[in-house]
Amino acid sequence: MAKRSTKTLFSCQACGYQSPKWLGKCPECGQWDGFAEETLAAAEKSGPLRGIIETLKPKPVPIDAVELEDQARISTHIDELDRVLGGGLVGGSLVLIGGEPGIGKSTLMLQAMHGMAAKGHTVLYVSGEESVQQLRLRSRRLAAGAPKLLVVSEIDLDAILAMVEEHRPDVLVIDSIQTMYSSDLTSAPGSVSQVRDSAMRLMLNAKKSGIPTLLVGHVTKDGAIAGPKLLEHMVDTVLYFEGDRNHVFRILRAVKNRFGSTNEIGVFEMQSGGLAQVPNPSAVFLSERPDNASGSVVTATMEGTRPILVELQALASSSNLGTARRTVLGLDPQRVALLVAVMEKKLGLHLIGHDIFINVAGGVKIDEPSVDLAVLAAIASSFLDKPVAGDTLVLGEVGLAGEVRAIGNIEARLTEARKMGFQRCVAPKGSLKRMEAPPEITLIGVGTVEEALAELF
Repeated sequence: MAKRSTKTLFSCQACGYQSPKWLGKCPECGQWDGFAEETLAAAEKSGPLRGIIETLKPKPVPIDAVELEDQARISTHIDELDRVLGGGLVGGSLVLIGGEPGIGKSTLMLQAMHGMAAKGHTVLYVSGEESVQQLRLRSRRLAAGAPKLLVVSEIDLDAILAMVEEHRPDVLVIDSIQTMYSSDLTSAPGSVSQVRDSAMRLMLNAKKSGIPTLLVGHVTKDGAIAGPKLLEHMVDTVLYFEGDRNHVFRILRAVKNRFGSTNEIGVFEMQSGGLAQVPNPSAVFLSERPDNASGSVVTATMEGTRPILVELQALASSSNLGTARRTVLGLDPQRVALLVAVMEKKLGLHLIGHDIFINVAGGVKIDEPSVDLAVLAAIASSFLDKPVAGDTLVLGEVGLAGEVRAIGNIEARLTEARKMGFQRCVAPKGSLKRMEAPPEITLIGVGTVEEALAELF
């Protein structure tokens, strides 16, 4: 037997930085009081991680000599999830799904795995947070009881890998990666070293066996996935489940995807029987829009290849304080501040003494500049107390000189607007020059913000 040596280090629980002594503040990420003592045991040459690496035996080969095999993706039979994944699960891929507590990560995983098991795939669902009886209670509520959906409550990674070798499932789910424990390390489950080692072993197992593996991850109070940043680098796909726990809508967004686009989103609605897909988000987000209300403007944003109509709401009210407040939800606050400055300079609207509140209805987050003109119109509508016509769509990027710049994918946006019954669209002249006017909708081209407000009010 090779002699095992131990080494004591202090690891930052936020980023994984290691130091031979305790530090009050992490020099890498700036986290205060985040160092914890960990006793690391040097792995033997015959350890489990070494054994997996040896079986891979990589050899350099010319890239043009690599034979490609057309492997069909495994569908989860949830269209919104497949859309975000790029068409389904790729064999041997490692997918990380993060989100706030109670947002619906485990619910989504159990529903997706039931759909796959019902179609004949063997699925192994490993829970480190619930017992098998609790999983059965939840599956009964979700009507997810396919016989080929195997469940187990376990946190020992060696035992889990032994189960995978024995049952050879088509898909493996780990819920959650922060609860996994490797006996090679003496630190507690959830520590940086445990998360890093567990993710590495699961990644090597996925590449060796070709079994798609999904990891559920906790998030910190800042919204980032808990554990070292290396965790997101190791996996093939990183998905974030967004939304308010008190709101019925959930948005699944890809921030990293080696096998598909990172611009797609999936929209779900939380119901008593679990998560339901929302195939037409535009209709849902606009269903409760008030009629003839000032400060309400509809615009179209692109989420990957999907255009979504959303409602922007603005409220401008006079302030008795020395400094006016700017509260922004769902948009970039710096971008909104830029647009307010343009309105004061180019339109002559004195907003310096007004509190401005802006919200994207439905909990959607927008990060593209094509909604600039709609933000400007919503603020002006509330400030002037003049509503924008309910059948009008507003599109366009606004520059610092007050010009309205062209945007992309305007045909797809207008097609979605026409489906939803909109009859007018205020859009940049530069975008309208390159397209034919679609039927049943009137296009109004504008070149400056002054022209836009003249058409809207």
